[in-house]
Amino acid sequence: MKKIIFPLLTMLFVIFNVAEPILAEEEKDSEQNNQINLAENSQSALLLEKDTGKILFEKNAHEQLPPASMTKIMTLVLIMEALDDGKIKLDEKVRISEHAASMGGSQIFLEAGEEMTVKDLLKGVAVASGNDASVALAERIAGSEEAFVNMMNQKVKELGLENTNFENTTGLPSDNHYSTAYDMGLMAKELLKHEEITDYTSIYDDYLRKGTEDEFWLVNTNKLVKFYDGVDGLKTGYTREAKYCLTATALKDGMRTIAVVMGADTTKKRNSDVTQMLDFAYSQYGTKQLFESKQPVSKLEMIKADKDNIDVVTEDSVSVVYKKGEELEDIETKVTVIKDVELPMKKGSTVGKLEVIKGGKVLSETPLIIMEDVKQAGFFKLFKRSMDEMVKRG
Repeated sequence: MKKIIFPLLTMLFVIFNVAEPILAEEEKDSEQNNQINLAENSQSALLLEKDTGKILFEKNAHEQLPPASMTKIMTLVLIMEALDDGKIKLDEKVRISEHAASMGGSQIFLEAGEEMTVKDLLKGVAVASGNDASVALAERIAGSEEAFVNMMNQKVKELGLENTNFENTTGLPSDNHYSTAYDMGLMAKELLKHEEITDYTSIYDDYLRKGTEDEFWLVNTNKLVKFYDGVDGLKTGYTREAKYCLTATALKDGMRTIAVVMGADTTKKRNSDVTQMLDFAYSQYGTKQLFESKQPVSKLEMIKADKDNIDVVTEDSVSVVYKKGEELEDIETKVTVIKDVELPMKKGSTVGKLEVIKGGKVLSETPLIIMEDVKQAGFFKLFKRSMDEMVKRG
């Protein structure tokens, strides 16, 4: 009897203690199987939620590949930063150089000596993927395309991207010009901090030089802008080496996603892969927004600053991503402001972070910034502050 009971008990012990991990693994495998058929037509792919940066799906996401015209995502990042900093203005006219006008591939057919506004050139880049427009703006901002490319690669380093190197502003074939689906996704995330960019990338068609003999019809190279609900950008790409690429973004039900595919054989296969990835994201996940972009969350009080009670705001919107059907409980936020910051500080300087925490685990971190320049206070300002403080204490 003992010979029978002991093995039986041992078997039951093993079953009850091992069953739960096995079930957990089966659930994990099931989730992976749900994703396994995504991006079948593409060499690499990435799907992420924009606010948190949470990766929802990836395939060979760190493989270095030619990005073709998706390069212009970084070009657009620097253009939008230049607009924010006041280095260029939308209504100013840019004179087109011989070099810019000589660009082949996708173009808006600029001529040397022609003048076009920054706004129209920006449309030319964002809608028609104009190589000539990209170079014209690069030259206006940095003085030369080469200098602008140096700025692009410097921004790559600032973003911590380890598998990207640019040799031009356009994505035209070059031996040492490469990126990855992962890096392109993070560049797109950076570009979307400038929310107004989708005012341009969402345009399906428009005109340049309207009403003149040289009127030019712009048609968006990203057809999903018209044919997928919620898509409002971002950038296509194609060369013989890169094949068909696309970094798309969509906003539906309050959730913004970014989908990247590289190396598809046809536009149809490229668009199909992106469509399936977006369908997966919106059928399986949702978001809850905790803070809007640039929402004040704290104050920066500095005795030596020329301003009192400086607003500290979120650099980007802050959200929580959840699997549909899950309960959103125990979500906490923690604001940390750096006290010992050096003056002067420029608008956009990072002065802290906002953490989203669930069950003791940090889900995301968002930089906290200031939205105005802060200088060292003058003698009379410091004197008045000291007197006010004495009055309060008295």
